[in-house]
Amino acid sequence: MMLRYALQTVRDRKAGFLGAFVALLCAAALITACGTLLETGLRGKIGTERYAATPVLVSADQNVHETTVKEKKGGRTKTKHKAKPVAERAWLPAATVDTVRAVPGVERAVPELTFQAVPLVKAPGRPVPSYGHAWTSAALTPFTLSEGGAPQSGAEVVVDRALAARAGLKPGSELAVQSTGEPRTYRVSGVAKTDRGDLAQQSALFFSDDEAQRLAARDGQVSAVGVLPAPGVGTAELAARVERALQGTTAQVTAGDDRGPVEFLDAAGARVKLVSMGGAMGGTSLLVAILVVVGTFALSVRQRYRELALLRAIAATPGQLRRMIGREALLVGLAAGVAGALAGLPLAAWLYGRFVDSGVVPVTLERTAGIFPMFAAVAASLLGAWAAARITGRRIARIRPAEALAEAAVERGRPGWIRTGLGVLLLAGGAVLVVALGSLRTEPASTPVTFLAVVVLAGAVSLLGPLLVRGATALLAGPLRLAGPGGHLATANLRGNATRMASAVTPLALLIGMTCTVLFITPTLGDAARAQARDGIRAQWVLAAQGPGVTREAAERVRRTPGVTAATEIVHTSVRVGLTKYAAQGVTPAGLTRTWNPEVTGGSLDGFGEGSAAVSELAAGRLGLKPGSPLELTLGDGTPVTLTVSAVYARGLGFGDLTLPHGLVAAHTDNPLAAGVLVAAEPGSGTGREQLAAAVRAFPGVRVQSAADADAARAERQDAGAEINLLAMGLVLAFTAIAVVNTLAMSTAERFREFAMLRLAGAKRRQVLRMLRTEALAVVLIGTALGSGIALAVLTAFSVGMTGVAAPAVLPVAYAAVVGVAGVLALAATALPGRVALRVPPVEVATAKA
Repeated sequence: MMLRYALQTVRDRKAGFLGAFVALLCAAALITACGTLLETGLRGKIGTERYAATPVLVSADQNVHETTVKEKKGGRTKTKHKAKPVAERAWLPAATVDTVRAVPGVERAVPELTFQAVPLVKAPGRPVPSYGHAWTSAALTPFTLSEGGAPQSGAEVVVDRALAARAGLKPGSELAVQSTGEPRTYRVSGVAKTDRGDLAQQSALFFSDDEAQRLAARDGQVSAVGVLPAPGVGTAELAARVERALQGTTAQVTAGDDRGPVEFLDAAGARVKLVSMGGAMGGTSLLVAILVVVGTFALSVRQRYRELALLRAIAATPGQLRRMIGREALLVGLAAGVAGALAGLPLAAWLYGRFVDSGVVPVTLERTAGIFPMFAAVAASLLGAWAAARITGRRIARIRPAEALAEAAVERGRPGWIRTGLGVLLLAGGAVLVVALGSLRTEPASTPVTFLAVVVLAGAVSLLGPLLVRGATALLAGPLRLAGPGGHLATANLRGNATRMASAVTPLALLIGMTCTVLFITPTLGDAARAQARDGIRAQWVLAAQGPGVTREAAERVRRTPGVTAATEIVHTSVRVGLTKYAAQGVTPAGLTRTWNPEVTGGSLDGFGEGSAAVSELAAGRLGLKPGSPLELTLGDGTPVTLTVSAVYARGLGFGDLTLPHGLVAAHTDNPLAAGVLVAAEPGSGTGREQLAAAVRAFPGVRVQSAADADAARAERQDAGAEINLLAMGLVLAFTAIAVVNTLAMSTAERFREFAMLRLAGAKRRQVLRMLRTEALAVVLIGTALGSGIALAVLTAFSVGMTGVAAPAVLPVAYAAVVGVAGVLALAATALPGRVALRVPPVEVATAKA
């Protein structure tokens, strides 16, 4: 019986369920999109290009491993193994090639060298990474010559056909290449092609074996070994034989789809980032969806109080009403969940494309569109709809039949104790999260807590909304009355319908709070880092490069310039101490204190050099280090080293957690060129931009910047980071904006009878519209105050934890834009349904309701 009533109600009251349907559809689409990104990170395929004709590949282990043994009750032990990827390419001993060649069934073992080799030529189209190799490894793809011949000397190079077409190269052309050392001009001896078509994700340059070894700068090492089987030997059998032969070494053997991560290290690393990003977005999306859907269903059920009250008056039991409301919700949730899951697939494709375009995700990591995110979205829609309907229908189902119609006619004077108690608990939980956020000093730990705190505090606003609206109305009563009769009516509505108004305030507060947090979290951290960098850089000039970096020879030319007292080369990487990842930089020790001041608080930088390390206060505190302590770490390519801490410094945000000798870092990174060179000149020497520019004129792409120019460049990179954060959370913000419009439109559309009564009492159409605009303005003011307060509290705690000072970066123009957009959405969502409602003659409305 109740199922039939539910079906009939949904069919006859489509408009009443439209708002709930839209909210659930958006929630399902959002969950599908985030789930697809998460699944891509977990199962996304990384295809191979260079090793297409190499069934078995031997490479170095790209992970740092840690094994812990815990004793359990009864004398048993539990062993746990963890692994984390290193930042740079790990290399193998060259002797591995001989070991592989000796394995039965191996027809050929081909050593591979992979190193950066950037053509210094303008080419149209999307830029792709460019790598150099030895010509003997062309068989791994395989590449064959379509024009010209193989490189016979160190001055010749073979380029792939796609690069030759883009850059207009042919045999005999000259090509300048920037690799791991000084730029060099080569003669193109040939153009190579593959039978499978051109490389899509990279450019390949092939040098003579000796020249490739020199450019790779890895004597006695290879980046991989390609294994070609003898006739009749299967891939799986060969891989097992090679693995047995290499047992006990750091080498790993891969075949099939596992070859892709060996070739594209950035794609393998992006998997971890995508899992983290998809999980954070999905978790936040789910919490926001629950908050929005519950609020939307609450409004939908309140609009039907008269109908539900009538059912109670004619002997419907509370259980019957709850079952009917639950089944209605399941019907709406199923329809919205299926539609939203289907809509989420193109949404996921669009979001994946934006991440690829911004460089967050490499194109080599293929998007996975499985069914699990869709099932999760439908399940979440069903569960959310049912739970929301049961929560919101609980009170109307439990009232006594004699009170039903009176209860439906007048809004309850105060919220129930359960609702208020839950709101207070959420408020306390949000306060605990804010306090905890102020003690978190790493970005990976603080970012998820930041957004969780916003959602929890918004949930407290949702539950305590009627009380907050009444309190705010008391403060706004005076200014609202200045608007004339419309202001008086608006004040009365805000007081008498606080629950309805609270349902509009909640998504508005969430929208403003979440948007401000997303917009200002990166500037808060970035401004602090830039301030530390500005204060810590003593150099007047900075060498920067438009290409891969500044070469050692360019830095030496500057050092020899009259008036220059020091030139500090800086190369960036990341290292691991245990399994924990730390940002690190390598600096040349000579004259370091003339160009760089990280605010040393322990030890000294005097004598900093080979075997030394300087650490930030944060890293020192986490690792229990002090000057003189040994520091065991794993470099970017997986090489373990032990250094001695010589200094502890305070400006870790500006200069990273670890500072190491330049030579040590450069020898273990894929790009050993300096990201920048700090140049200090003798005061009064007259050495300026022109003299330094003349010194590096022979090095293409190297330019001289002032300290202010370098700071502006850091600000541009900071803005790019903010755009990525906004992109990552853009779907959540868009969903919240839709919820604002949806809720306000539903709230206004239900007031046909109220508007008709006002018109029959003598109010003019423009007076009713003025009342609506005044109400909307009051809702915007309340939502802005609450949302801004939430964002300010969270950002302040984030600033205290990450920078040590309560100084959140709030951009006035951006904040004004956020409030302005929220206000426009609120006014539009109120005015348009209000005008539609007022088009119906009031007599017809009153007669129909009667």
